[in-house]
Amino acid sequence: MVDASGPRRLFTNGACILYICTKGANCRREVKDKATAARTQTSRDTMSDQAWENAMARRPAKNKNDIPRIKGIPYHDAWVSFACVSCGVRNFVQIGQELLSTAEALETAEWICSACGFTHAKDSELPFDAWPSDVREANQVPAERFWRAFFKSAVETRESHWKQCNACGRILPFSDFAGHRDWGPLERQMECRACKAAINAVGNPRRTKQQLHEASSRRRIADLMVEGDNEKIDHAALFKRFDSKCFKTGVNLDIKARSTWAIDHILPSKYLYPLTVTNAALLSREANERKRDAWPSAFYSNSELKRLASITGADLSVLTRHEPVLNPHIDVDAAVSRLLDVREASDLHKRVNQVKQLLGNYNLVGKLSAKNRRMLGFK
Repeated sequence: MVDASGPRRLFTNGACILYICTKGANCRREVKDKATAARTQTSRDTMSDQAWENAMARRPAKNKNDIPRIKGIPYHDAWVSFACVSCGVRNFVQIGQELLSTAEALETAEWICSACGFTHAKDSELPFDAWPSDVREANQVPAERFWRAFFKSAVETRESHWKQCNACGRILPFSDFAGHRDWGPLERQMECRACKAAINAVGNPRRTKQQLHEASSRRRIADLMVEGDNEKIDHAALFKRFDSKCFKTGVNLDIKARSTWAIDHILPSKYLYPLTVTNAALLSREANERKRDAWPSAFYSNSELKRLASITGADLSVLTRHEPVLNPHIDVDAAVSRLLDVREASDLHKRVNQVKQLLGNYNLVGKLSAKNRRMLGFK
C-alpha cells in the first residue's frame, strides 16, 4: 500500500533507484534499471531556452473539488510490473515518460526483486531448480528465449504498462485509468477510475441542471446520428461467438443474467459507428464500464485485436489505428433527417442548433447535400 504522501525517492545513484513507502520497511521497492537511469537526467540540457520557456508556460491544472491530490506523484510516468521468477512477489519499475522497446528492455534492464533480491536480466541464470541445468544456464538459447518473452510481456504495448494514481497513490494496470489524449506516454488520466468516480460524485452535483441536460443531449444526438444503421444483435449468437465469456477478462457469463454483461461497440458510437454484428463484442459489465468510448487499440492488446477481428470479421487495419477515425460511411443527410424528426411539442430551434454544432464538431458539413446546407444555414 502507498499512504497519502506516496512513495519517496531516497536516492538516485548510477543505475539504482530506491523507493521506500512511508508505511515502513515491509513495503520497500528497490528497482535497478540501466535504461531508466540513463533517462533520469533532465531534458533541460537538450532543449533551447525558448523551447524550455514554452514547456514551462503551460497553465497549471486546478483541483476544483474537495478531494486532495498526492503531492510528488509522477502522474504522467509509465510503470511496468513483474512477478519475481524466484519468489513470485509482485514488483514495480518506474519507466518514466519514454517507453522501453522489448529489445531495449532485454539489452539494458536489470530489475531486482524487492523481496528476495533476484536480478531479472538477460544474463541471469533461471532459478527453476526442477529444470535441467543446461536449460537454466545463462546465455543459453532456452534462457535467452525465456528472458526475451519475459521482458516482451512487460513492455510490448501501452496496455502492458501500469500507472500511479495521484489521488489514492496505488500503482494500477493501464485499464484502470480512462483515456486522456496527449497526457504522458500512456495517454491516461491522472486518477484511477475508482477515484475518478468519487471525484465525479463530488463534482457532478455542483454542475447546474442546464449543464447536466446539455451533456445528456450531446450524447443523445450522437447516438441518433447512427440509430438508423444499428442492427438487431442476436444474443444467443453473440454468446456462441464469444464462447459465453467476457472477451476481455475471460470470465464466464450467463445469458440470463442480463445485468452482468453488455454488448460493446468495438468501434465506439462516439465516432459514429453503429452497432452491427461485426462491431459487437461480448463484455462483462465491469469490462464494458472500463472501455467506455475508448478506441479499440487503447483498450485491447495486439493479440486481443487480432482475435477480435477473427471472431467478428471487423477490419483489423481500423481496429489497430493509434488514433480514432470518424466513420467514413456515415450517411450524413439521412442522419440529419432523423435528428430533425422531432415531436410537435419539441423545441425545433434548439435541435437545429444542436445538429449544427455536432456537424461542425465532427467536420461533416462538407458531406451535407446542398439542400441541407442551405436549410441549416451553412454557407
